Amino acid sequence: RQEAAEYYRGHGVPQRMEEALNALFPLRPADLYGELANYFSKFSKAPVICKLVGRKVLDGVGQPTLEVEIYCTVKNYEKRICSTVMSSHSQIPENALPETTEADERERNDSVNTAVEWVNDSLNTLLRDLKPTDQYKVDEMLGEYFTKRAEEKKDIEKQEEAASEVTLALTSCTPSATAVPGGKKAAKPGKKVSVAERTIPPAEPVESVLRGSLAIGGTSLAIAKAGATINRIPLYLHIALLKHDRDLPKEMTLPLPMVTLLNCEKIPPAKLKLVKEVMLIPPVQLSLKQGIERILDIQKEMMRLLESPGKVQSSPQLADSKKGKAHNAGKKALPRALKRISHLGCLITGCNNLEQPLLLMQTACNNLGLELGTDMFLAINCAAHELMENVKGKYEILTGTFKSPDEMVDVYVELINTFPFIIALIDPLRKEDRQQWHNICCALGSKCYLIAEDAATCISKLKTDQNINIPTCSGVVLKYINQTKVSDLIELTGLLDGQRHITILGSPDGESSDDSLVDLAVGLGARFIKLGGLSRGERVTKYNRLLAIEEELAKNRTLR
Repeated sequence: RQEAAEYYRGHGVPQRMEEALNALFPLRPADLYGELANYFSKFSKAPVICKLVGRKVLDGVGQPTLEVEIYCTVKNYEKRICSTVMSSHSQIPENALPETTEADERERNDSVNTAVEWVNDSLNTLLRDLKPTDQYKVDEMLGEYFTKRAEEKKDIEKQEEAASEVTLALTSCTPSATAVPGGKKAAKPGKKVSVAERTIPPAEPVESVLRGSLAIGGTSLAIAKAGATINRIPLYLHIALLKHDRDLPKEMTLPLPMVTLLNCEKIPPAKLKLVKEVMLIPPVQLSLKQGIERILDIQKEMMRLLESPGKVQSSPQLADSKKGKAHNAGKKALPRALKRISHLGCLITGCNNLEQPLLLMQTACNNLGLELGTDMFLAINCAAHELMENVKGKYEILTGTFKSPDEMVDVYVELINTFPFIIALIDPLRKEDRQQWHNICCALGSKCYLIAEDAATCISKLKTDQNINIPTCSGVVLKYINQTKVSDLIELTGLLDGQRHITILGSPDGESSDDSLVDLAVGLGARFIKLGGLSRGERVTKYNRLLAIEEELAKNRTLR
């Protein structure tokens, strides 16, 4: 008894019990023991991480990806706090060879398996007993672990390279029985050699992804969600507090959605290759809910038009020019829609020229009494890196029609002058064509946003290069993939803000049903968010989350 009394007195239990009883008696709560539990929970120890669980799951397109669960010790009990599912991202273009795609799928599968091992083994031990609210400390440890793994891989590659050089040297010392001195014939004079018509900057090598790197990004995001859950605040608020050093902004803005309505396929009989996505951006004076409803109306009207080819009006701007008259006179009707939905959550259709998808949008809006450029705006994802014909050194914008990088600038200038309601071009050029990026920014920078998505480098390199290692542009699409950490996004968005670049949070091709990307975009103060179309569950769940945040901010009167 004496030991027990000393133990409880040492922890101030009698004093706090008396304070609790005195405080609760005037209130006479309906659930007395619940209120006592709430009162004493203020004095309990902060939750700490006790276990990480990684598992292999499928994303929205059936590809393997990583799920990370966080368990914490809360009031002496192990409790599951949250989980996150990473989105998968492939750097293989859509028109890649089958064997290239198969190799990428095998590598992705191996990478996910490695990530699961990292989470369940190394990271589980590394992060044990840390507070999930200490995001920067966790991310620092994750970064150190990743660097160590990357260095180990480099050492292994050096050893393999040295071993192959020794083998090659031994092989070269052995004379070949079939070797014929002077057997190689010189090229005949005047023989044509296939060379690029004009020298272009060679494509930069694809940035290597360390196998298992998904574990870093997945764990960092799961920790952020756990920190928000423990603090009993939404994730977007937790991210905003991290970015602003615990100083919560008085008002918060929602990112404008870039909603994909058309995914233009690039296979015959379709001829248009320059446009990958056509997106709608609602005007800022509309609420998000009003903007989404308006886009849905346009989508319905557009589908009706696609089912009734030949009803698309010509552009008045094009009709004013002789070239436009000649072009429109021989134009075929839009191909019938096949009612196929892209993995991007939008309708797939093929077009024969650059004007067709734009005129389709214009006609759909006109039929609804809406004016493009006032009631709605367009953005185009050009994905120019997929169009380069390296032998010719030109972009294939239509089947059999090629343009040099300099000519591409003229194409875009004419496009924006003809269709001024286009306010954003994403990846209009390869990242290697830096001079043309500069030229197009000088020509169109005051008329529309010129955005780098695939033309931007990975987030780790963007952080390293304080001058932003991307071409001259208006802004960057950031994707939360691989070894990206929450603190990386916080640091990089601050850097982009300081350089007056706009930030766009974009969803990868292999999206999951996890809606954390929306909270990241709101908390980081992104200008736009690019989520794909208004179909497919993994896409729609993010739009629903964005609508819920708008409602919550409006209710709290913190929506700017």
